[in-house]
Amino acid sequence: MARKFIKKWMPDPSRIKANPALHFLGDLLHDPNLFHLNRHSVSVAFFVGIFTAFLPIPGQMPLAALLALLARCNLPLSVALVCISNPLTIAPLFYATYKLGTVILQSPPVEFTIEPSWSWFLEEFQHLWQPLVVGSILCGLCFGGLGYITMQIFWRRQVLKNWKRRKRERAAKMKKPHS
Repeated sequence: MARKFIKKWMPDPSRIKANPALHFLGDLLHDPNLFHLNRHSVSVAFFVGIFTAFLPIPGQMPLAALLALLARCNLPLSVALVCISNPLTIAPLFYATYKLGTVILQSPPVEFTIEPSWSWFLEEFQHLWQPLVVGSILCGLCFGGLGYITMQIFWRRQVLKNWKRRKRERAAKMKKPHS
């Protein structure tokens, strides 16, 4: 069930491998673990994708792909989970990680307004980056770990549920009189 549910949302591995923009990766994309749907590959992909989604950096998707290549886990799932930090969620997500970082570093929160300009980034971001990075990494590790554990439990429960269902079906088949 878990495999079937995830597989219907996954892109075709042959299309990814045939993408001309990815030819620079060479044989790296031919590792079968990058597209397998098993408990380990999916759980690690959840960790990688969620952890990367919490990092306050541009280029989260390429980083998630690189980490998936290094961890040899499901590549499309790792990259897709980065979408947790999207235009609707990124502001509250990073504000919460900043606040957590100020608590951990025991630094007073700085009052600021965000202006999408290079001058704001050069002037204001220097006061914000340490708590933001600390909070983001901590949240990424915690929520990524939670995603890993949740997928391990979910996968195991689905396997047990399928085993019990098949066992009941076999028992019902054995009780049925042969015609």
